Amino acid sequence: MLWPVCTTVRRHVSSSLLAVLLCSMLCLLSTSATFAKGSSQIRALSIVHGGRYATQWRQSIAPTDVQCRVILRVPCYSPQEMRNAYNLTPVLDAGFAGLGQTIVIIDSFGSPTVEEDLEQFDADYGIPNPPSFQVLSPFGTVPFDANNAEEAGWAIETSLDVQWAHAMAPAANIVLLTSPVSETEGIQGMPQFLALEQYALDHHLGQIISQSWGTTENTLFTPDGRKIVNDFETFYQKAALAGVTVLASAGDSGSANPDVNLSTYPFPTVIYPASSPWVTAVGGTSLHADTNGNYQYETVWNDGIGSATGGGISQTFAEPLYQRLLPPDDQKLLDGHRGIPDIAYNADPSTAIPVFLSFLPGAGNQGYFLIGGTSEGSPQWAGLVADANQYVGHPLGFLNPYLYLLGASKITASLVFHDITSGNNAQPPVSGYDATPGWDAVSGWGTPIVQPLLQTLAQLRE
Repeated sequence: MLWPVCTTVRRHVSSSLLAVLLCSMLCLLSTSATFAKGSSQIRALSIVHGGRYATQWRQSIAPTDVQCRVILRVPCYSPQEMRNAYNLTPVLDAGFAGLGQTIVIIDSFGSPTVEEDLEQFDADYGIPNPPSFQVLSPFGTVPFDANNAEEAGWAIETSLDVQWAHAMAPAANIVLLTSPVSETEGIQGMPQFLALEQYALDHHLGQIISQSWGTTENTLFTPDGRKIVNDFETFYQKAALAGVTVLASAGDSGSANPDVNLSTYPFPTVIYPASSPWVTAVGGTSLHADTNGNYQYETVWNDGIGSATGGGISQTFAEPLYQRLLPPDDQKLLDGHRGIPDIAYNADPSTAIPVFLSFLPGAGNQGYFLIGGTSEGSPQWAGLVADANQYVGHPLGFLNPYLYLLGASKITASLVFHDITSGNNAQPPVSGYDATPGWDAVSGWGTPIVQPLLQTLAQLRE
């Protein structure tokens, strides 16, 4: 039987800007089937939100992709497979693993077991511990309650962000900054996140900031909302001038995002901060690779039942200069506005990645959960940027001008990006956007072919 896996991003952002962390409503483990396979077992555990399921390896043994395909009939890609699929392995083998770089991750609440869970994840997948891992809460914390849906959802998000940023850049340092306020829809939690990011910039904590969260852009069309957007935009410009790369997930609700009451807008929308012209927005795909991680093909992630990659046209921001490199058909679509995403990465819960979690109450409830959502794209791209910074010899900083310069040449683009040309993010009755050759408003330029991408970025920076 096929068990769907859990999206950890919240609809309002998640992945990139959620609305209520998908998987945030971790139900306390309910019924389900248990399947035995050798010395391991898997048990499907109920997730309240959207009737989804997380798939847990009952014992503290990392699942193999072969086991997942045989038992669950879906892949679960290991770090090594993801590295192979996106051509990162030769870069790491050459010694470019993010040494000297620091990735800053921003989340609400954090997880009480984030350090132990990272150590378990690393041990199981043969990854060295990061040179430095810090958890900082400069504006305070709240006592963690695993039975609180929001706090549990953020704990999942936190572990995903930390484990998979590290998997892509094992030699990079990680700083996790946590807020005592949950970011949901509208301005809630946004001032605190901005304060954390300003803290990171003021204290020179790192060269890359990963944001696996966001809110529907339209929820900020109020005086207070416009002020927080203006404040964020001022910050993002300062970060760019300081050589800091800022990434954000594009969301998990396709073209149909919620308002502050979690009712869906009846027209296509995008989320913020992914829609910021100063942020690199990461969309989501369904990655198909074999059990060695050999790349086969990708499509736009859209499960057809309410979850899909975010993407579309901003109603707030004018078209940035770098997008004016796009051809006439794209210019017609943009109509003078910012389009997202800029790039993409695997996000489909049916082409999931394992995350180790041990904060759940109850004996036997720790283990590996198979998770999806565009929130896996932002931290993994953050890891790739850390590798690229070491490879190039200095921080790349604001990434978008380079991406669009590379994409402007069809020959270069074909060497450095997997062009996603199949699928869309429509959520009927809300229309969406189609994948097309070249840049599009569901997958951007596509997913990375890392080794030639880094080589070409180095040439651009010479």
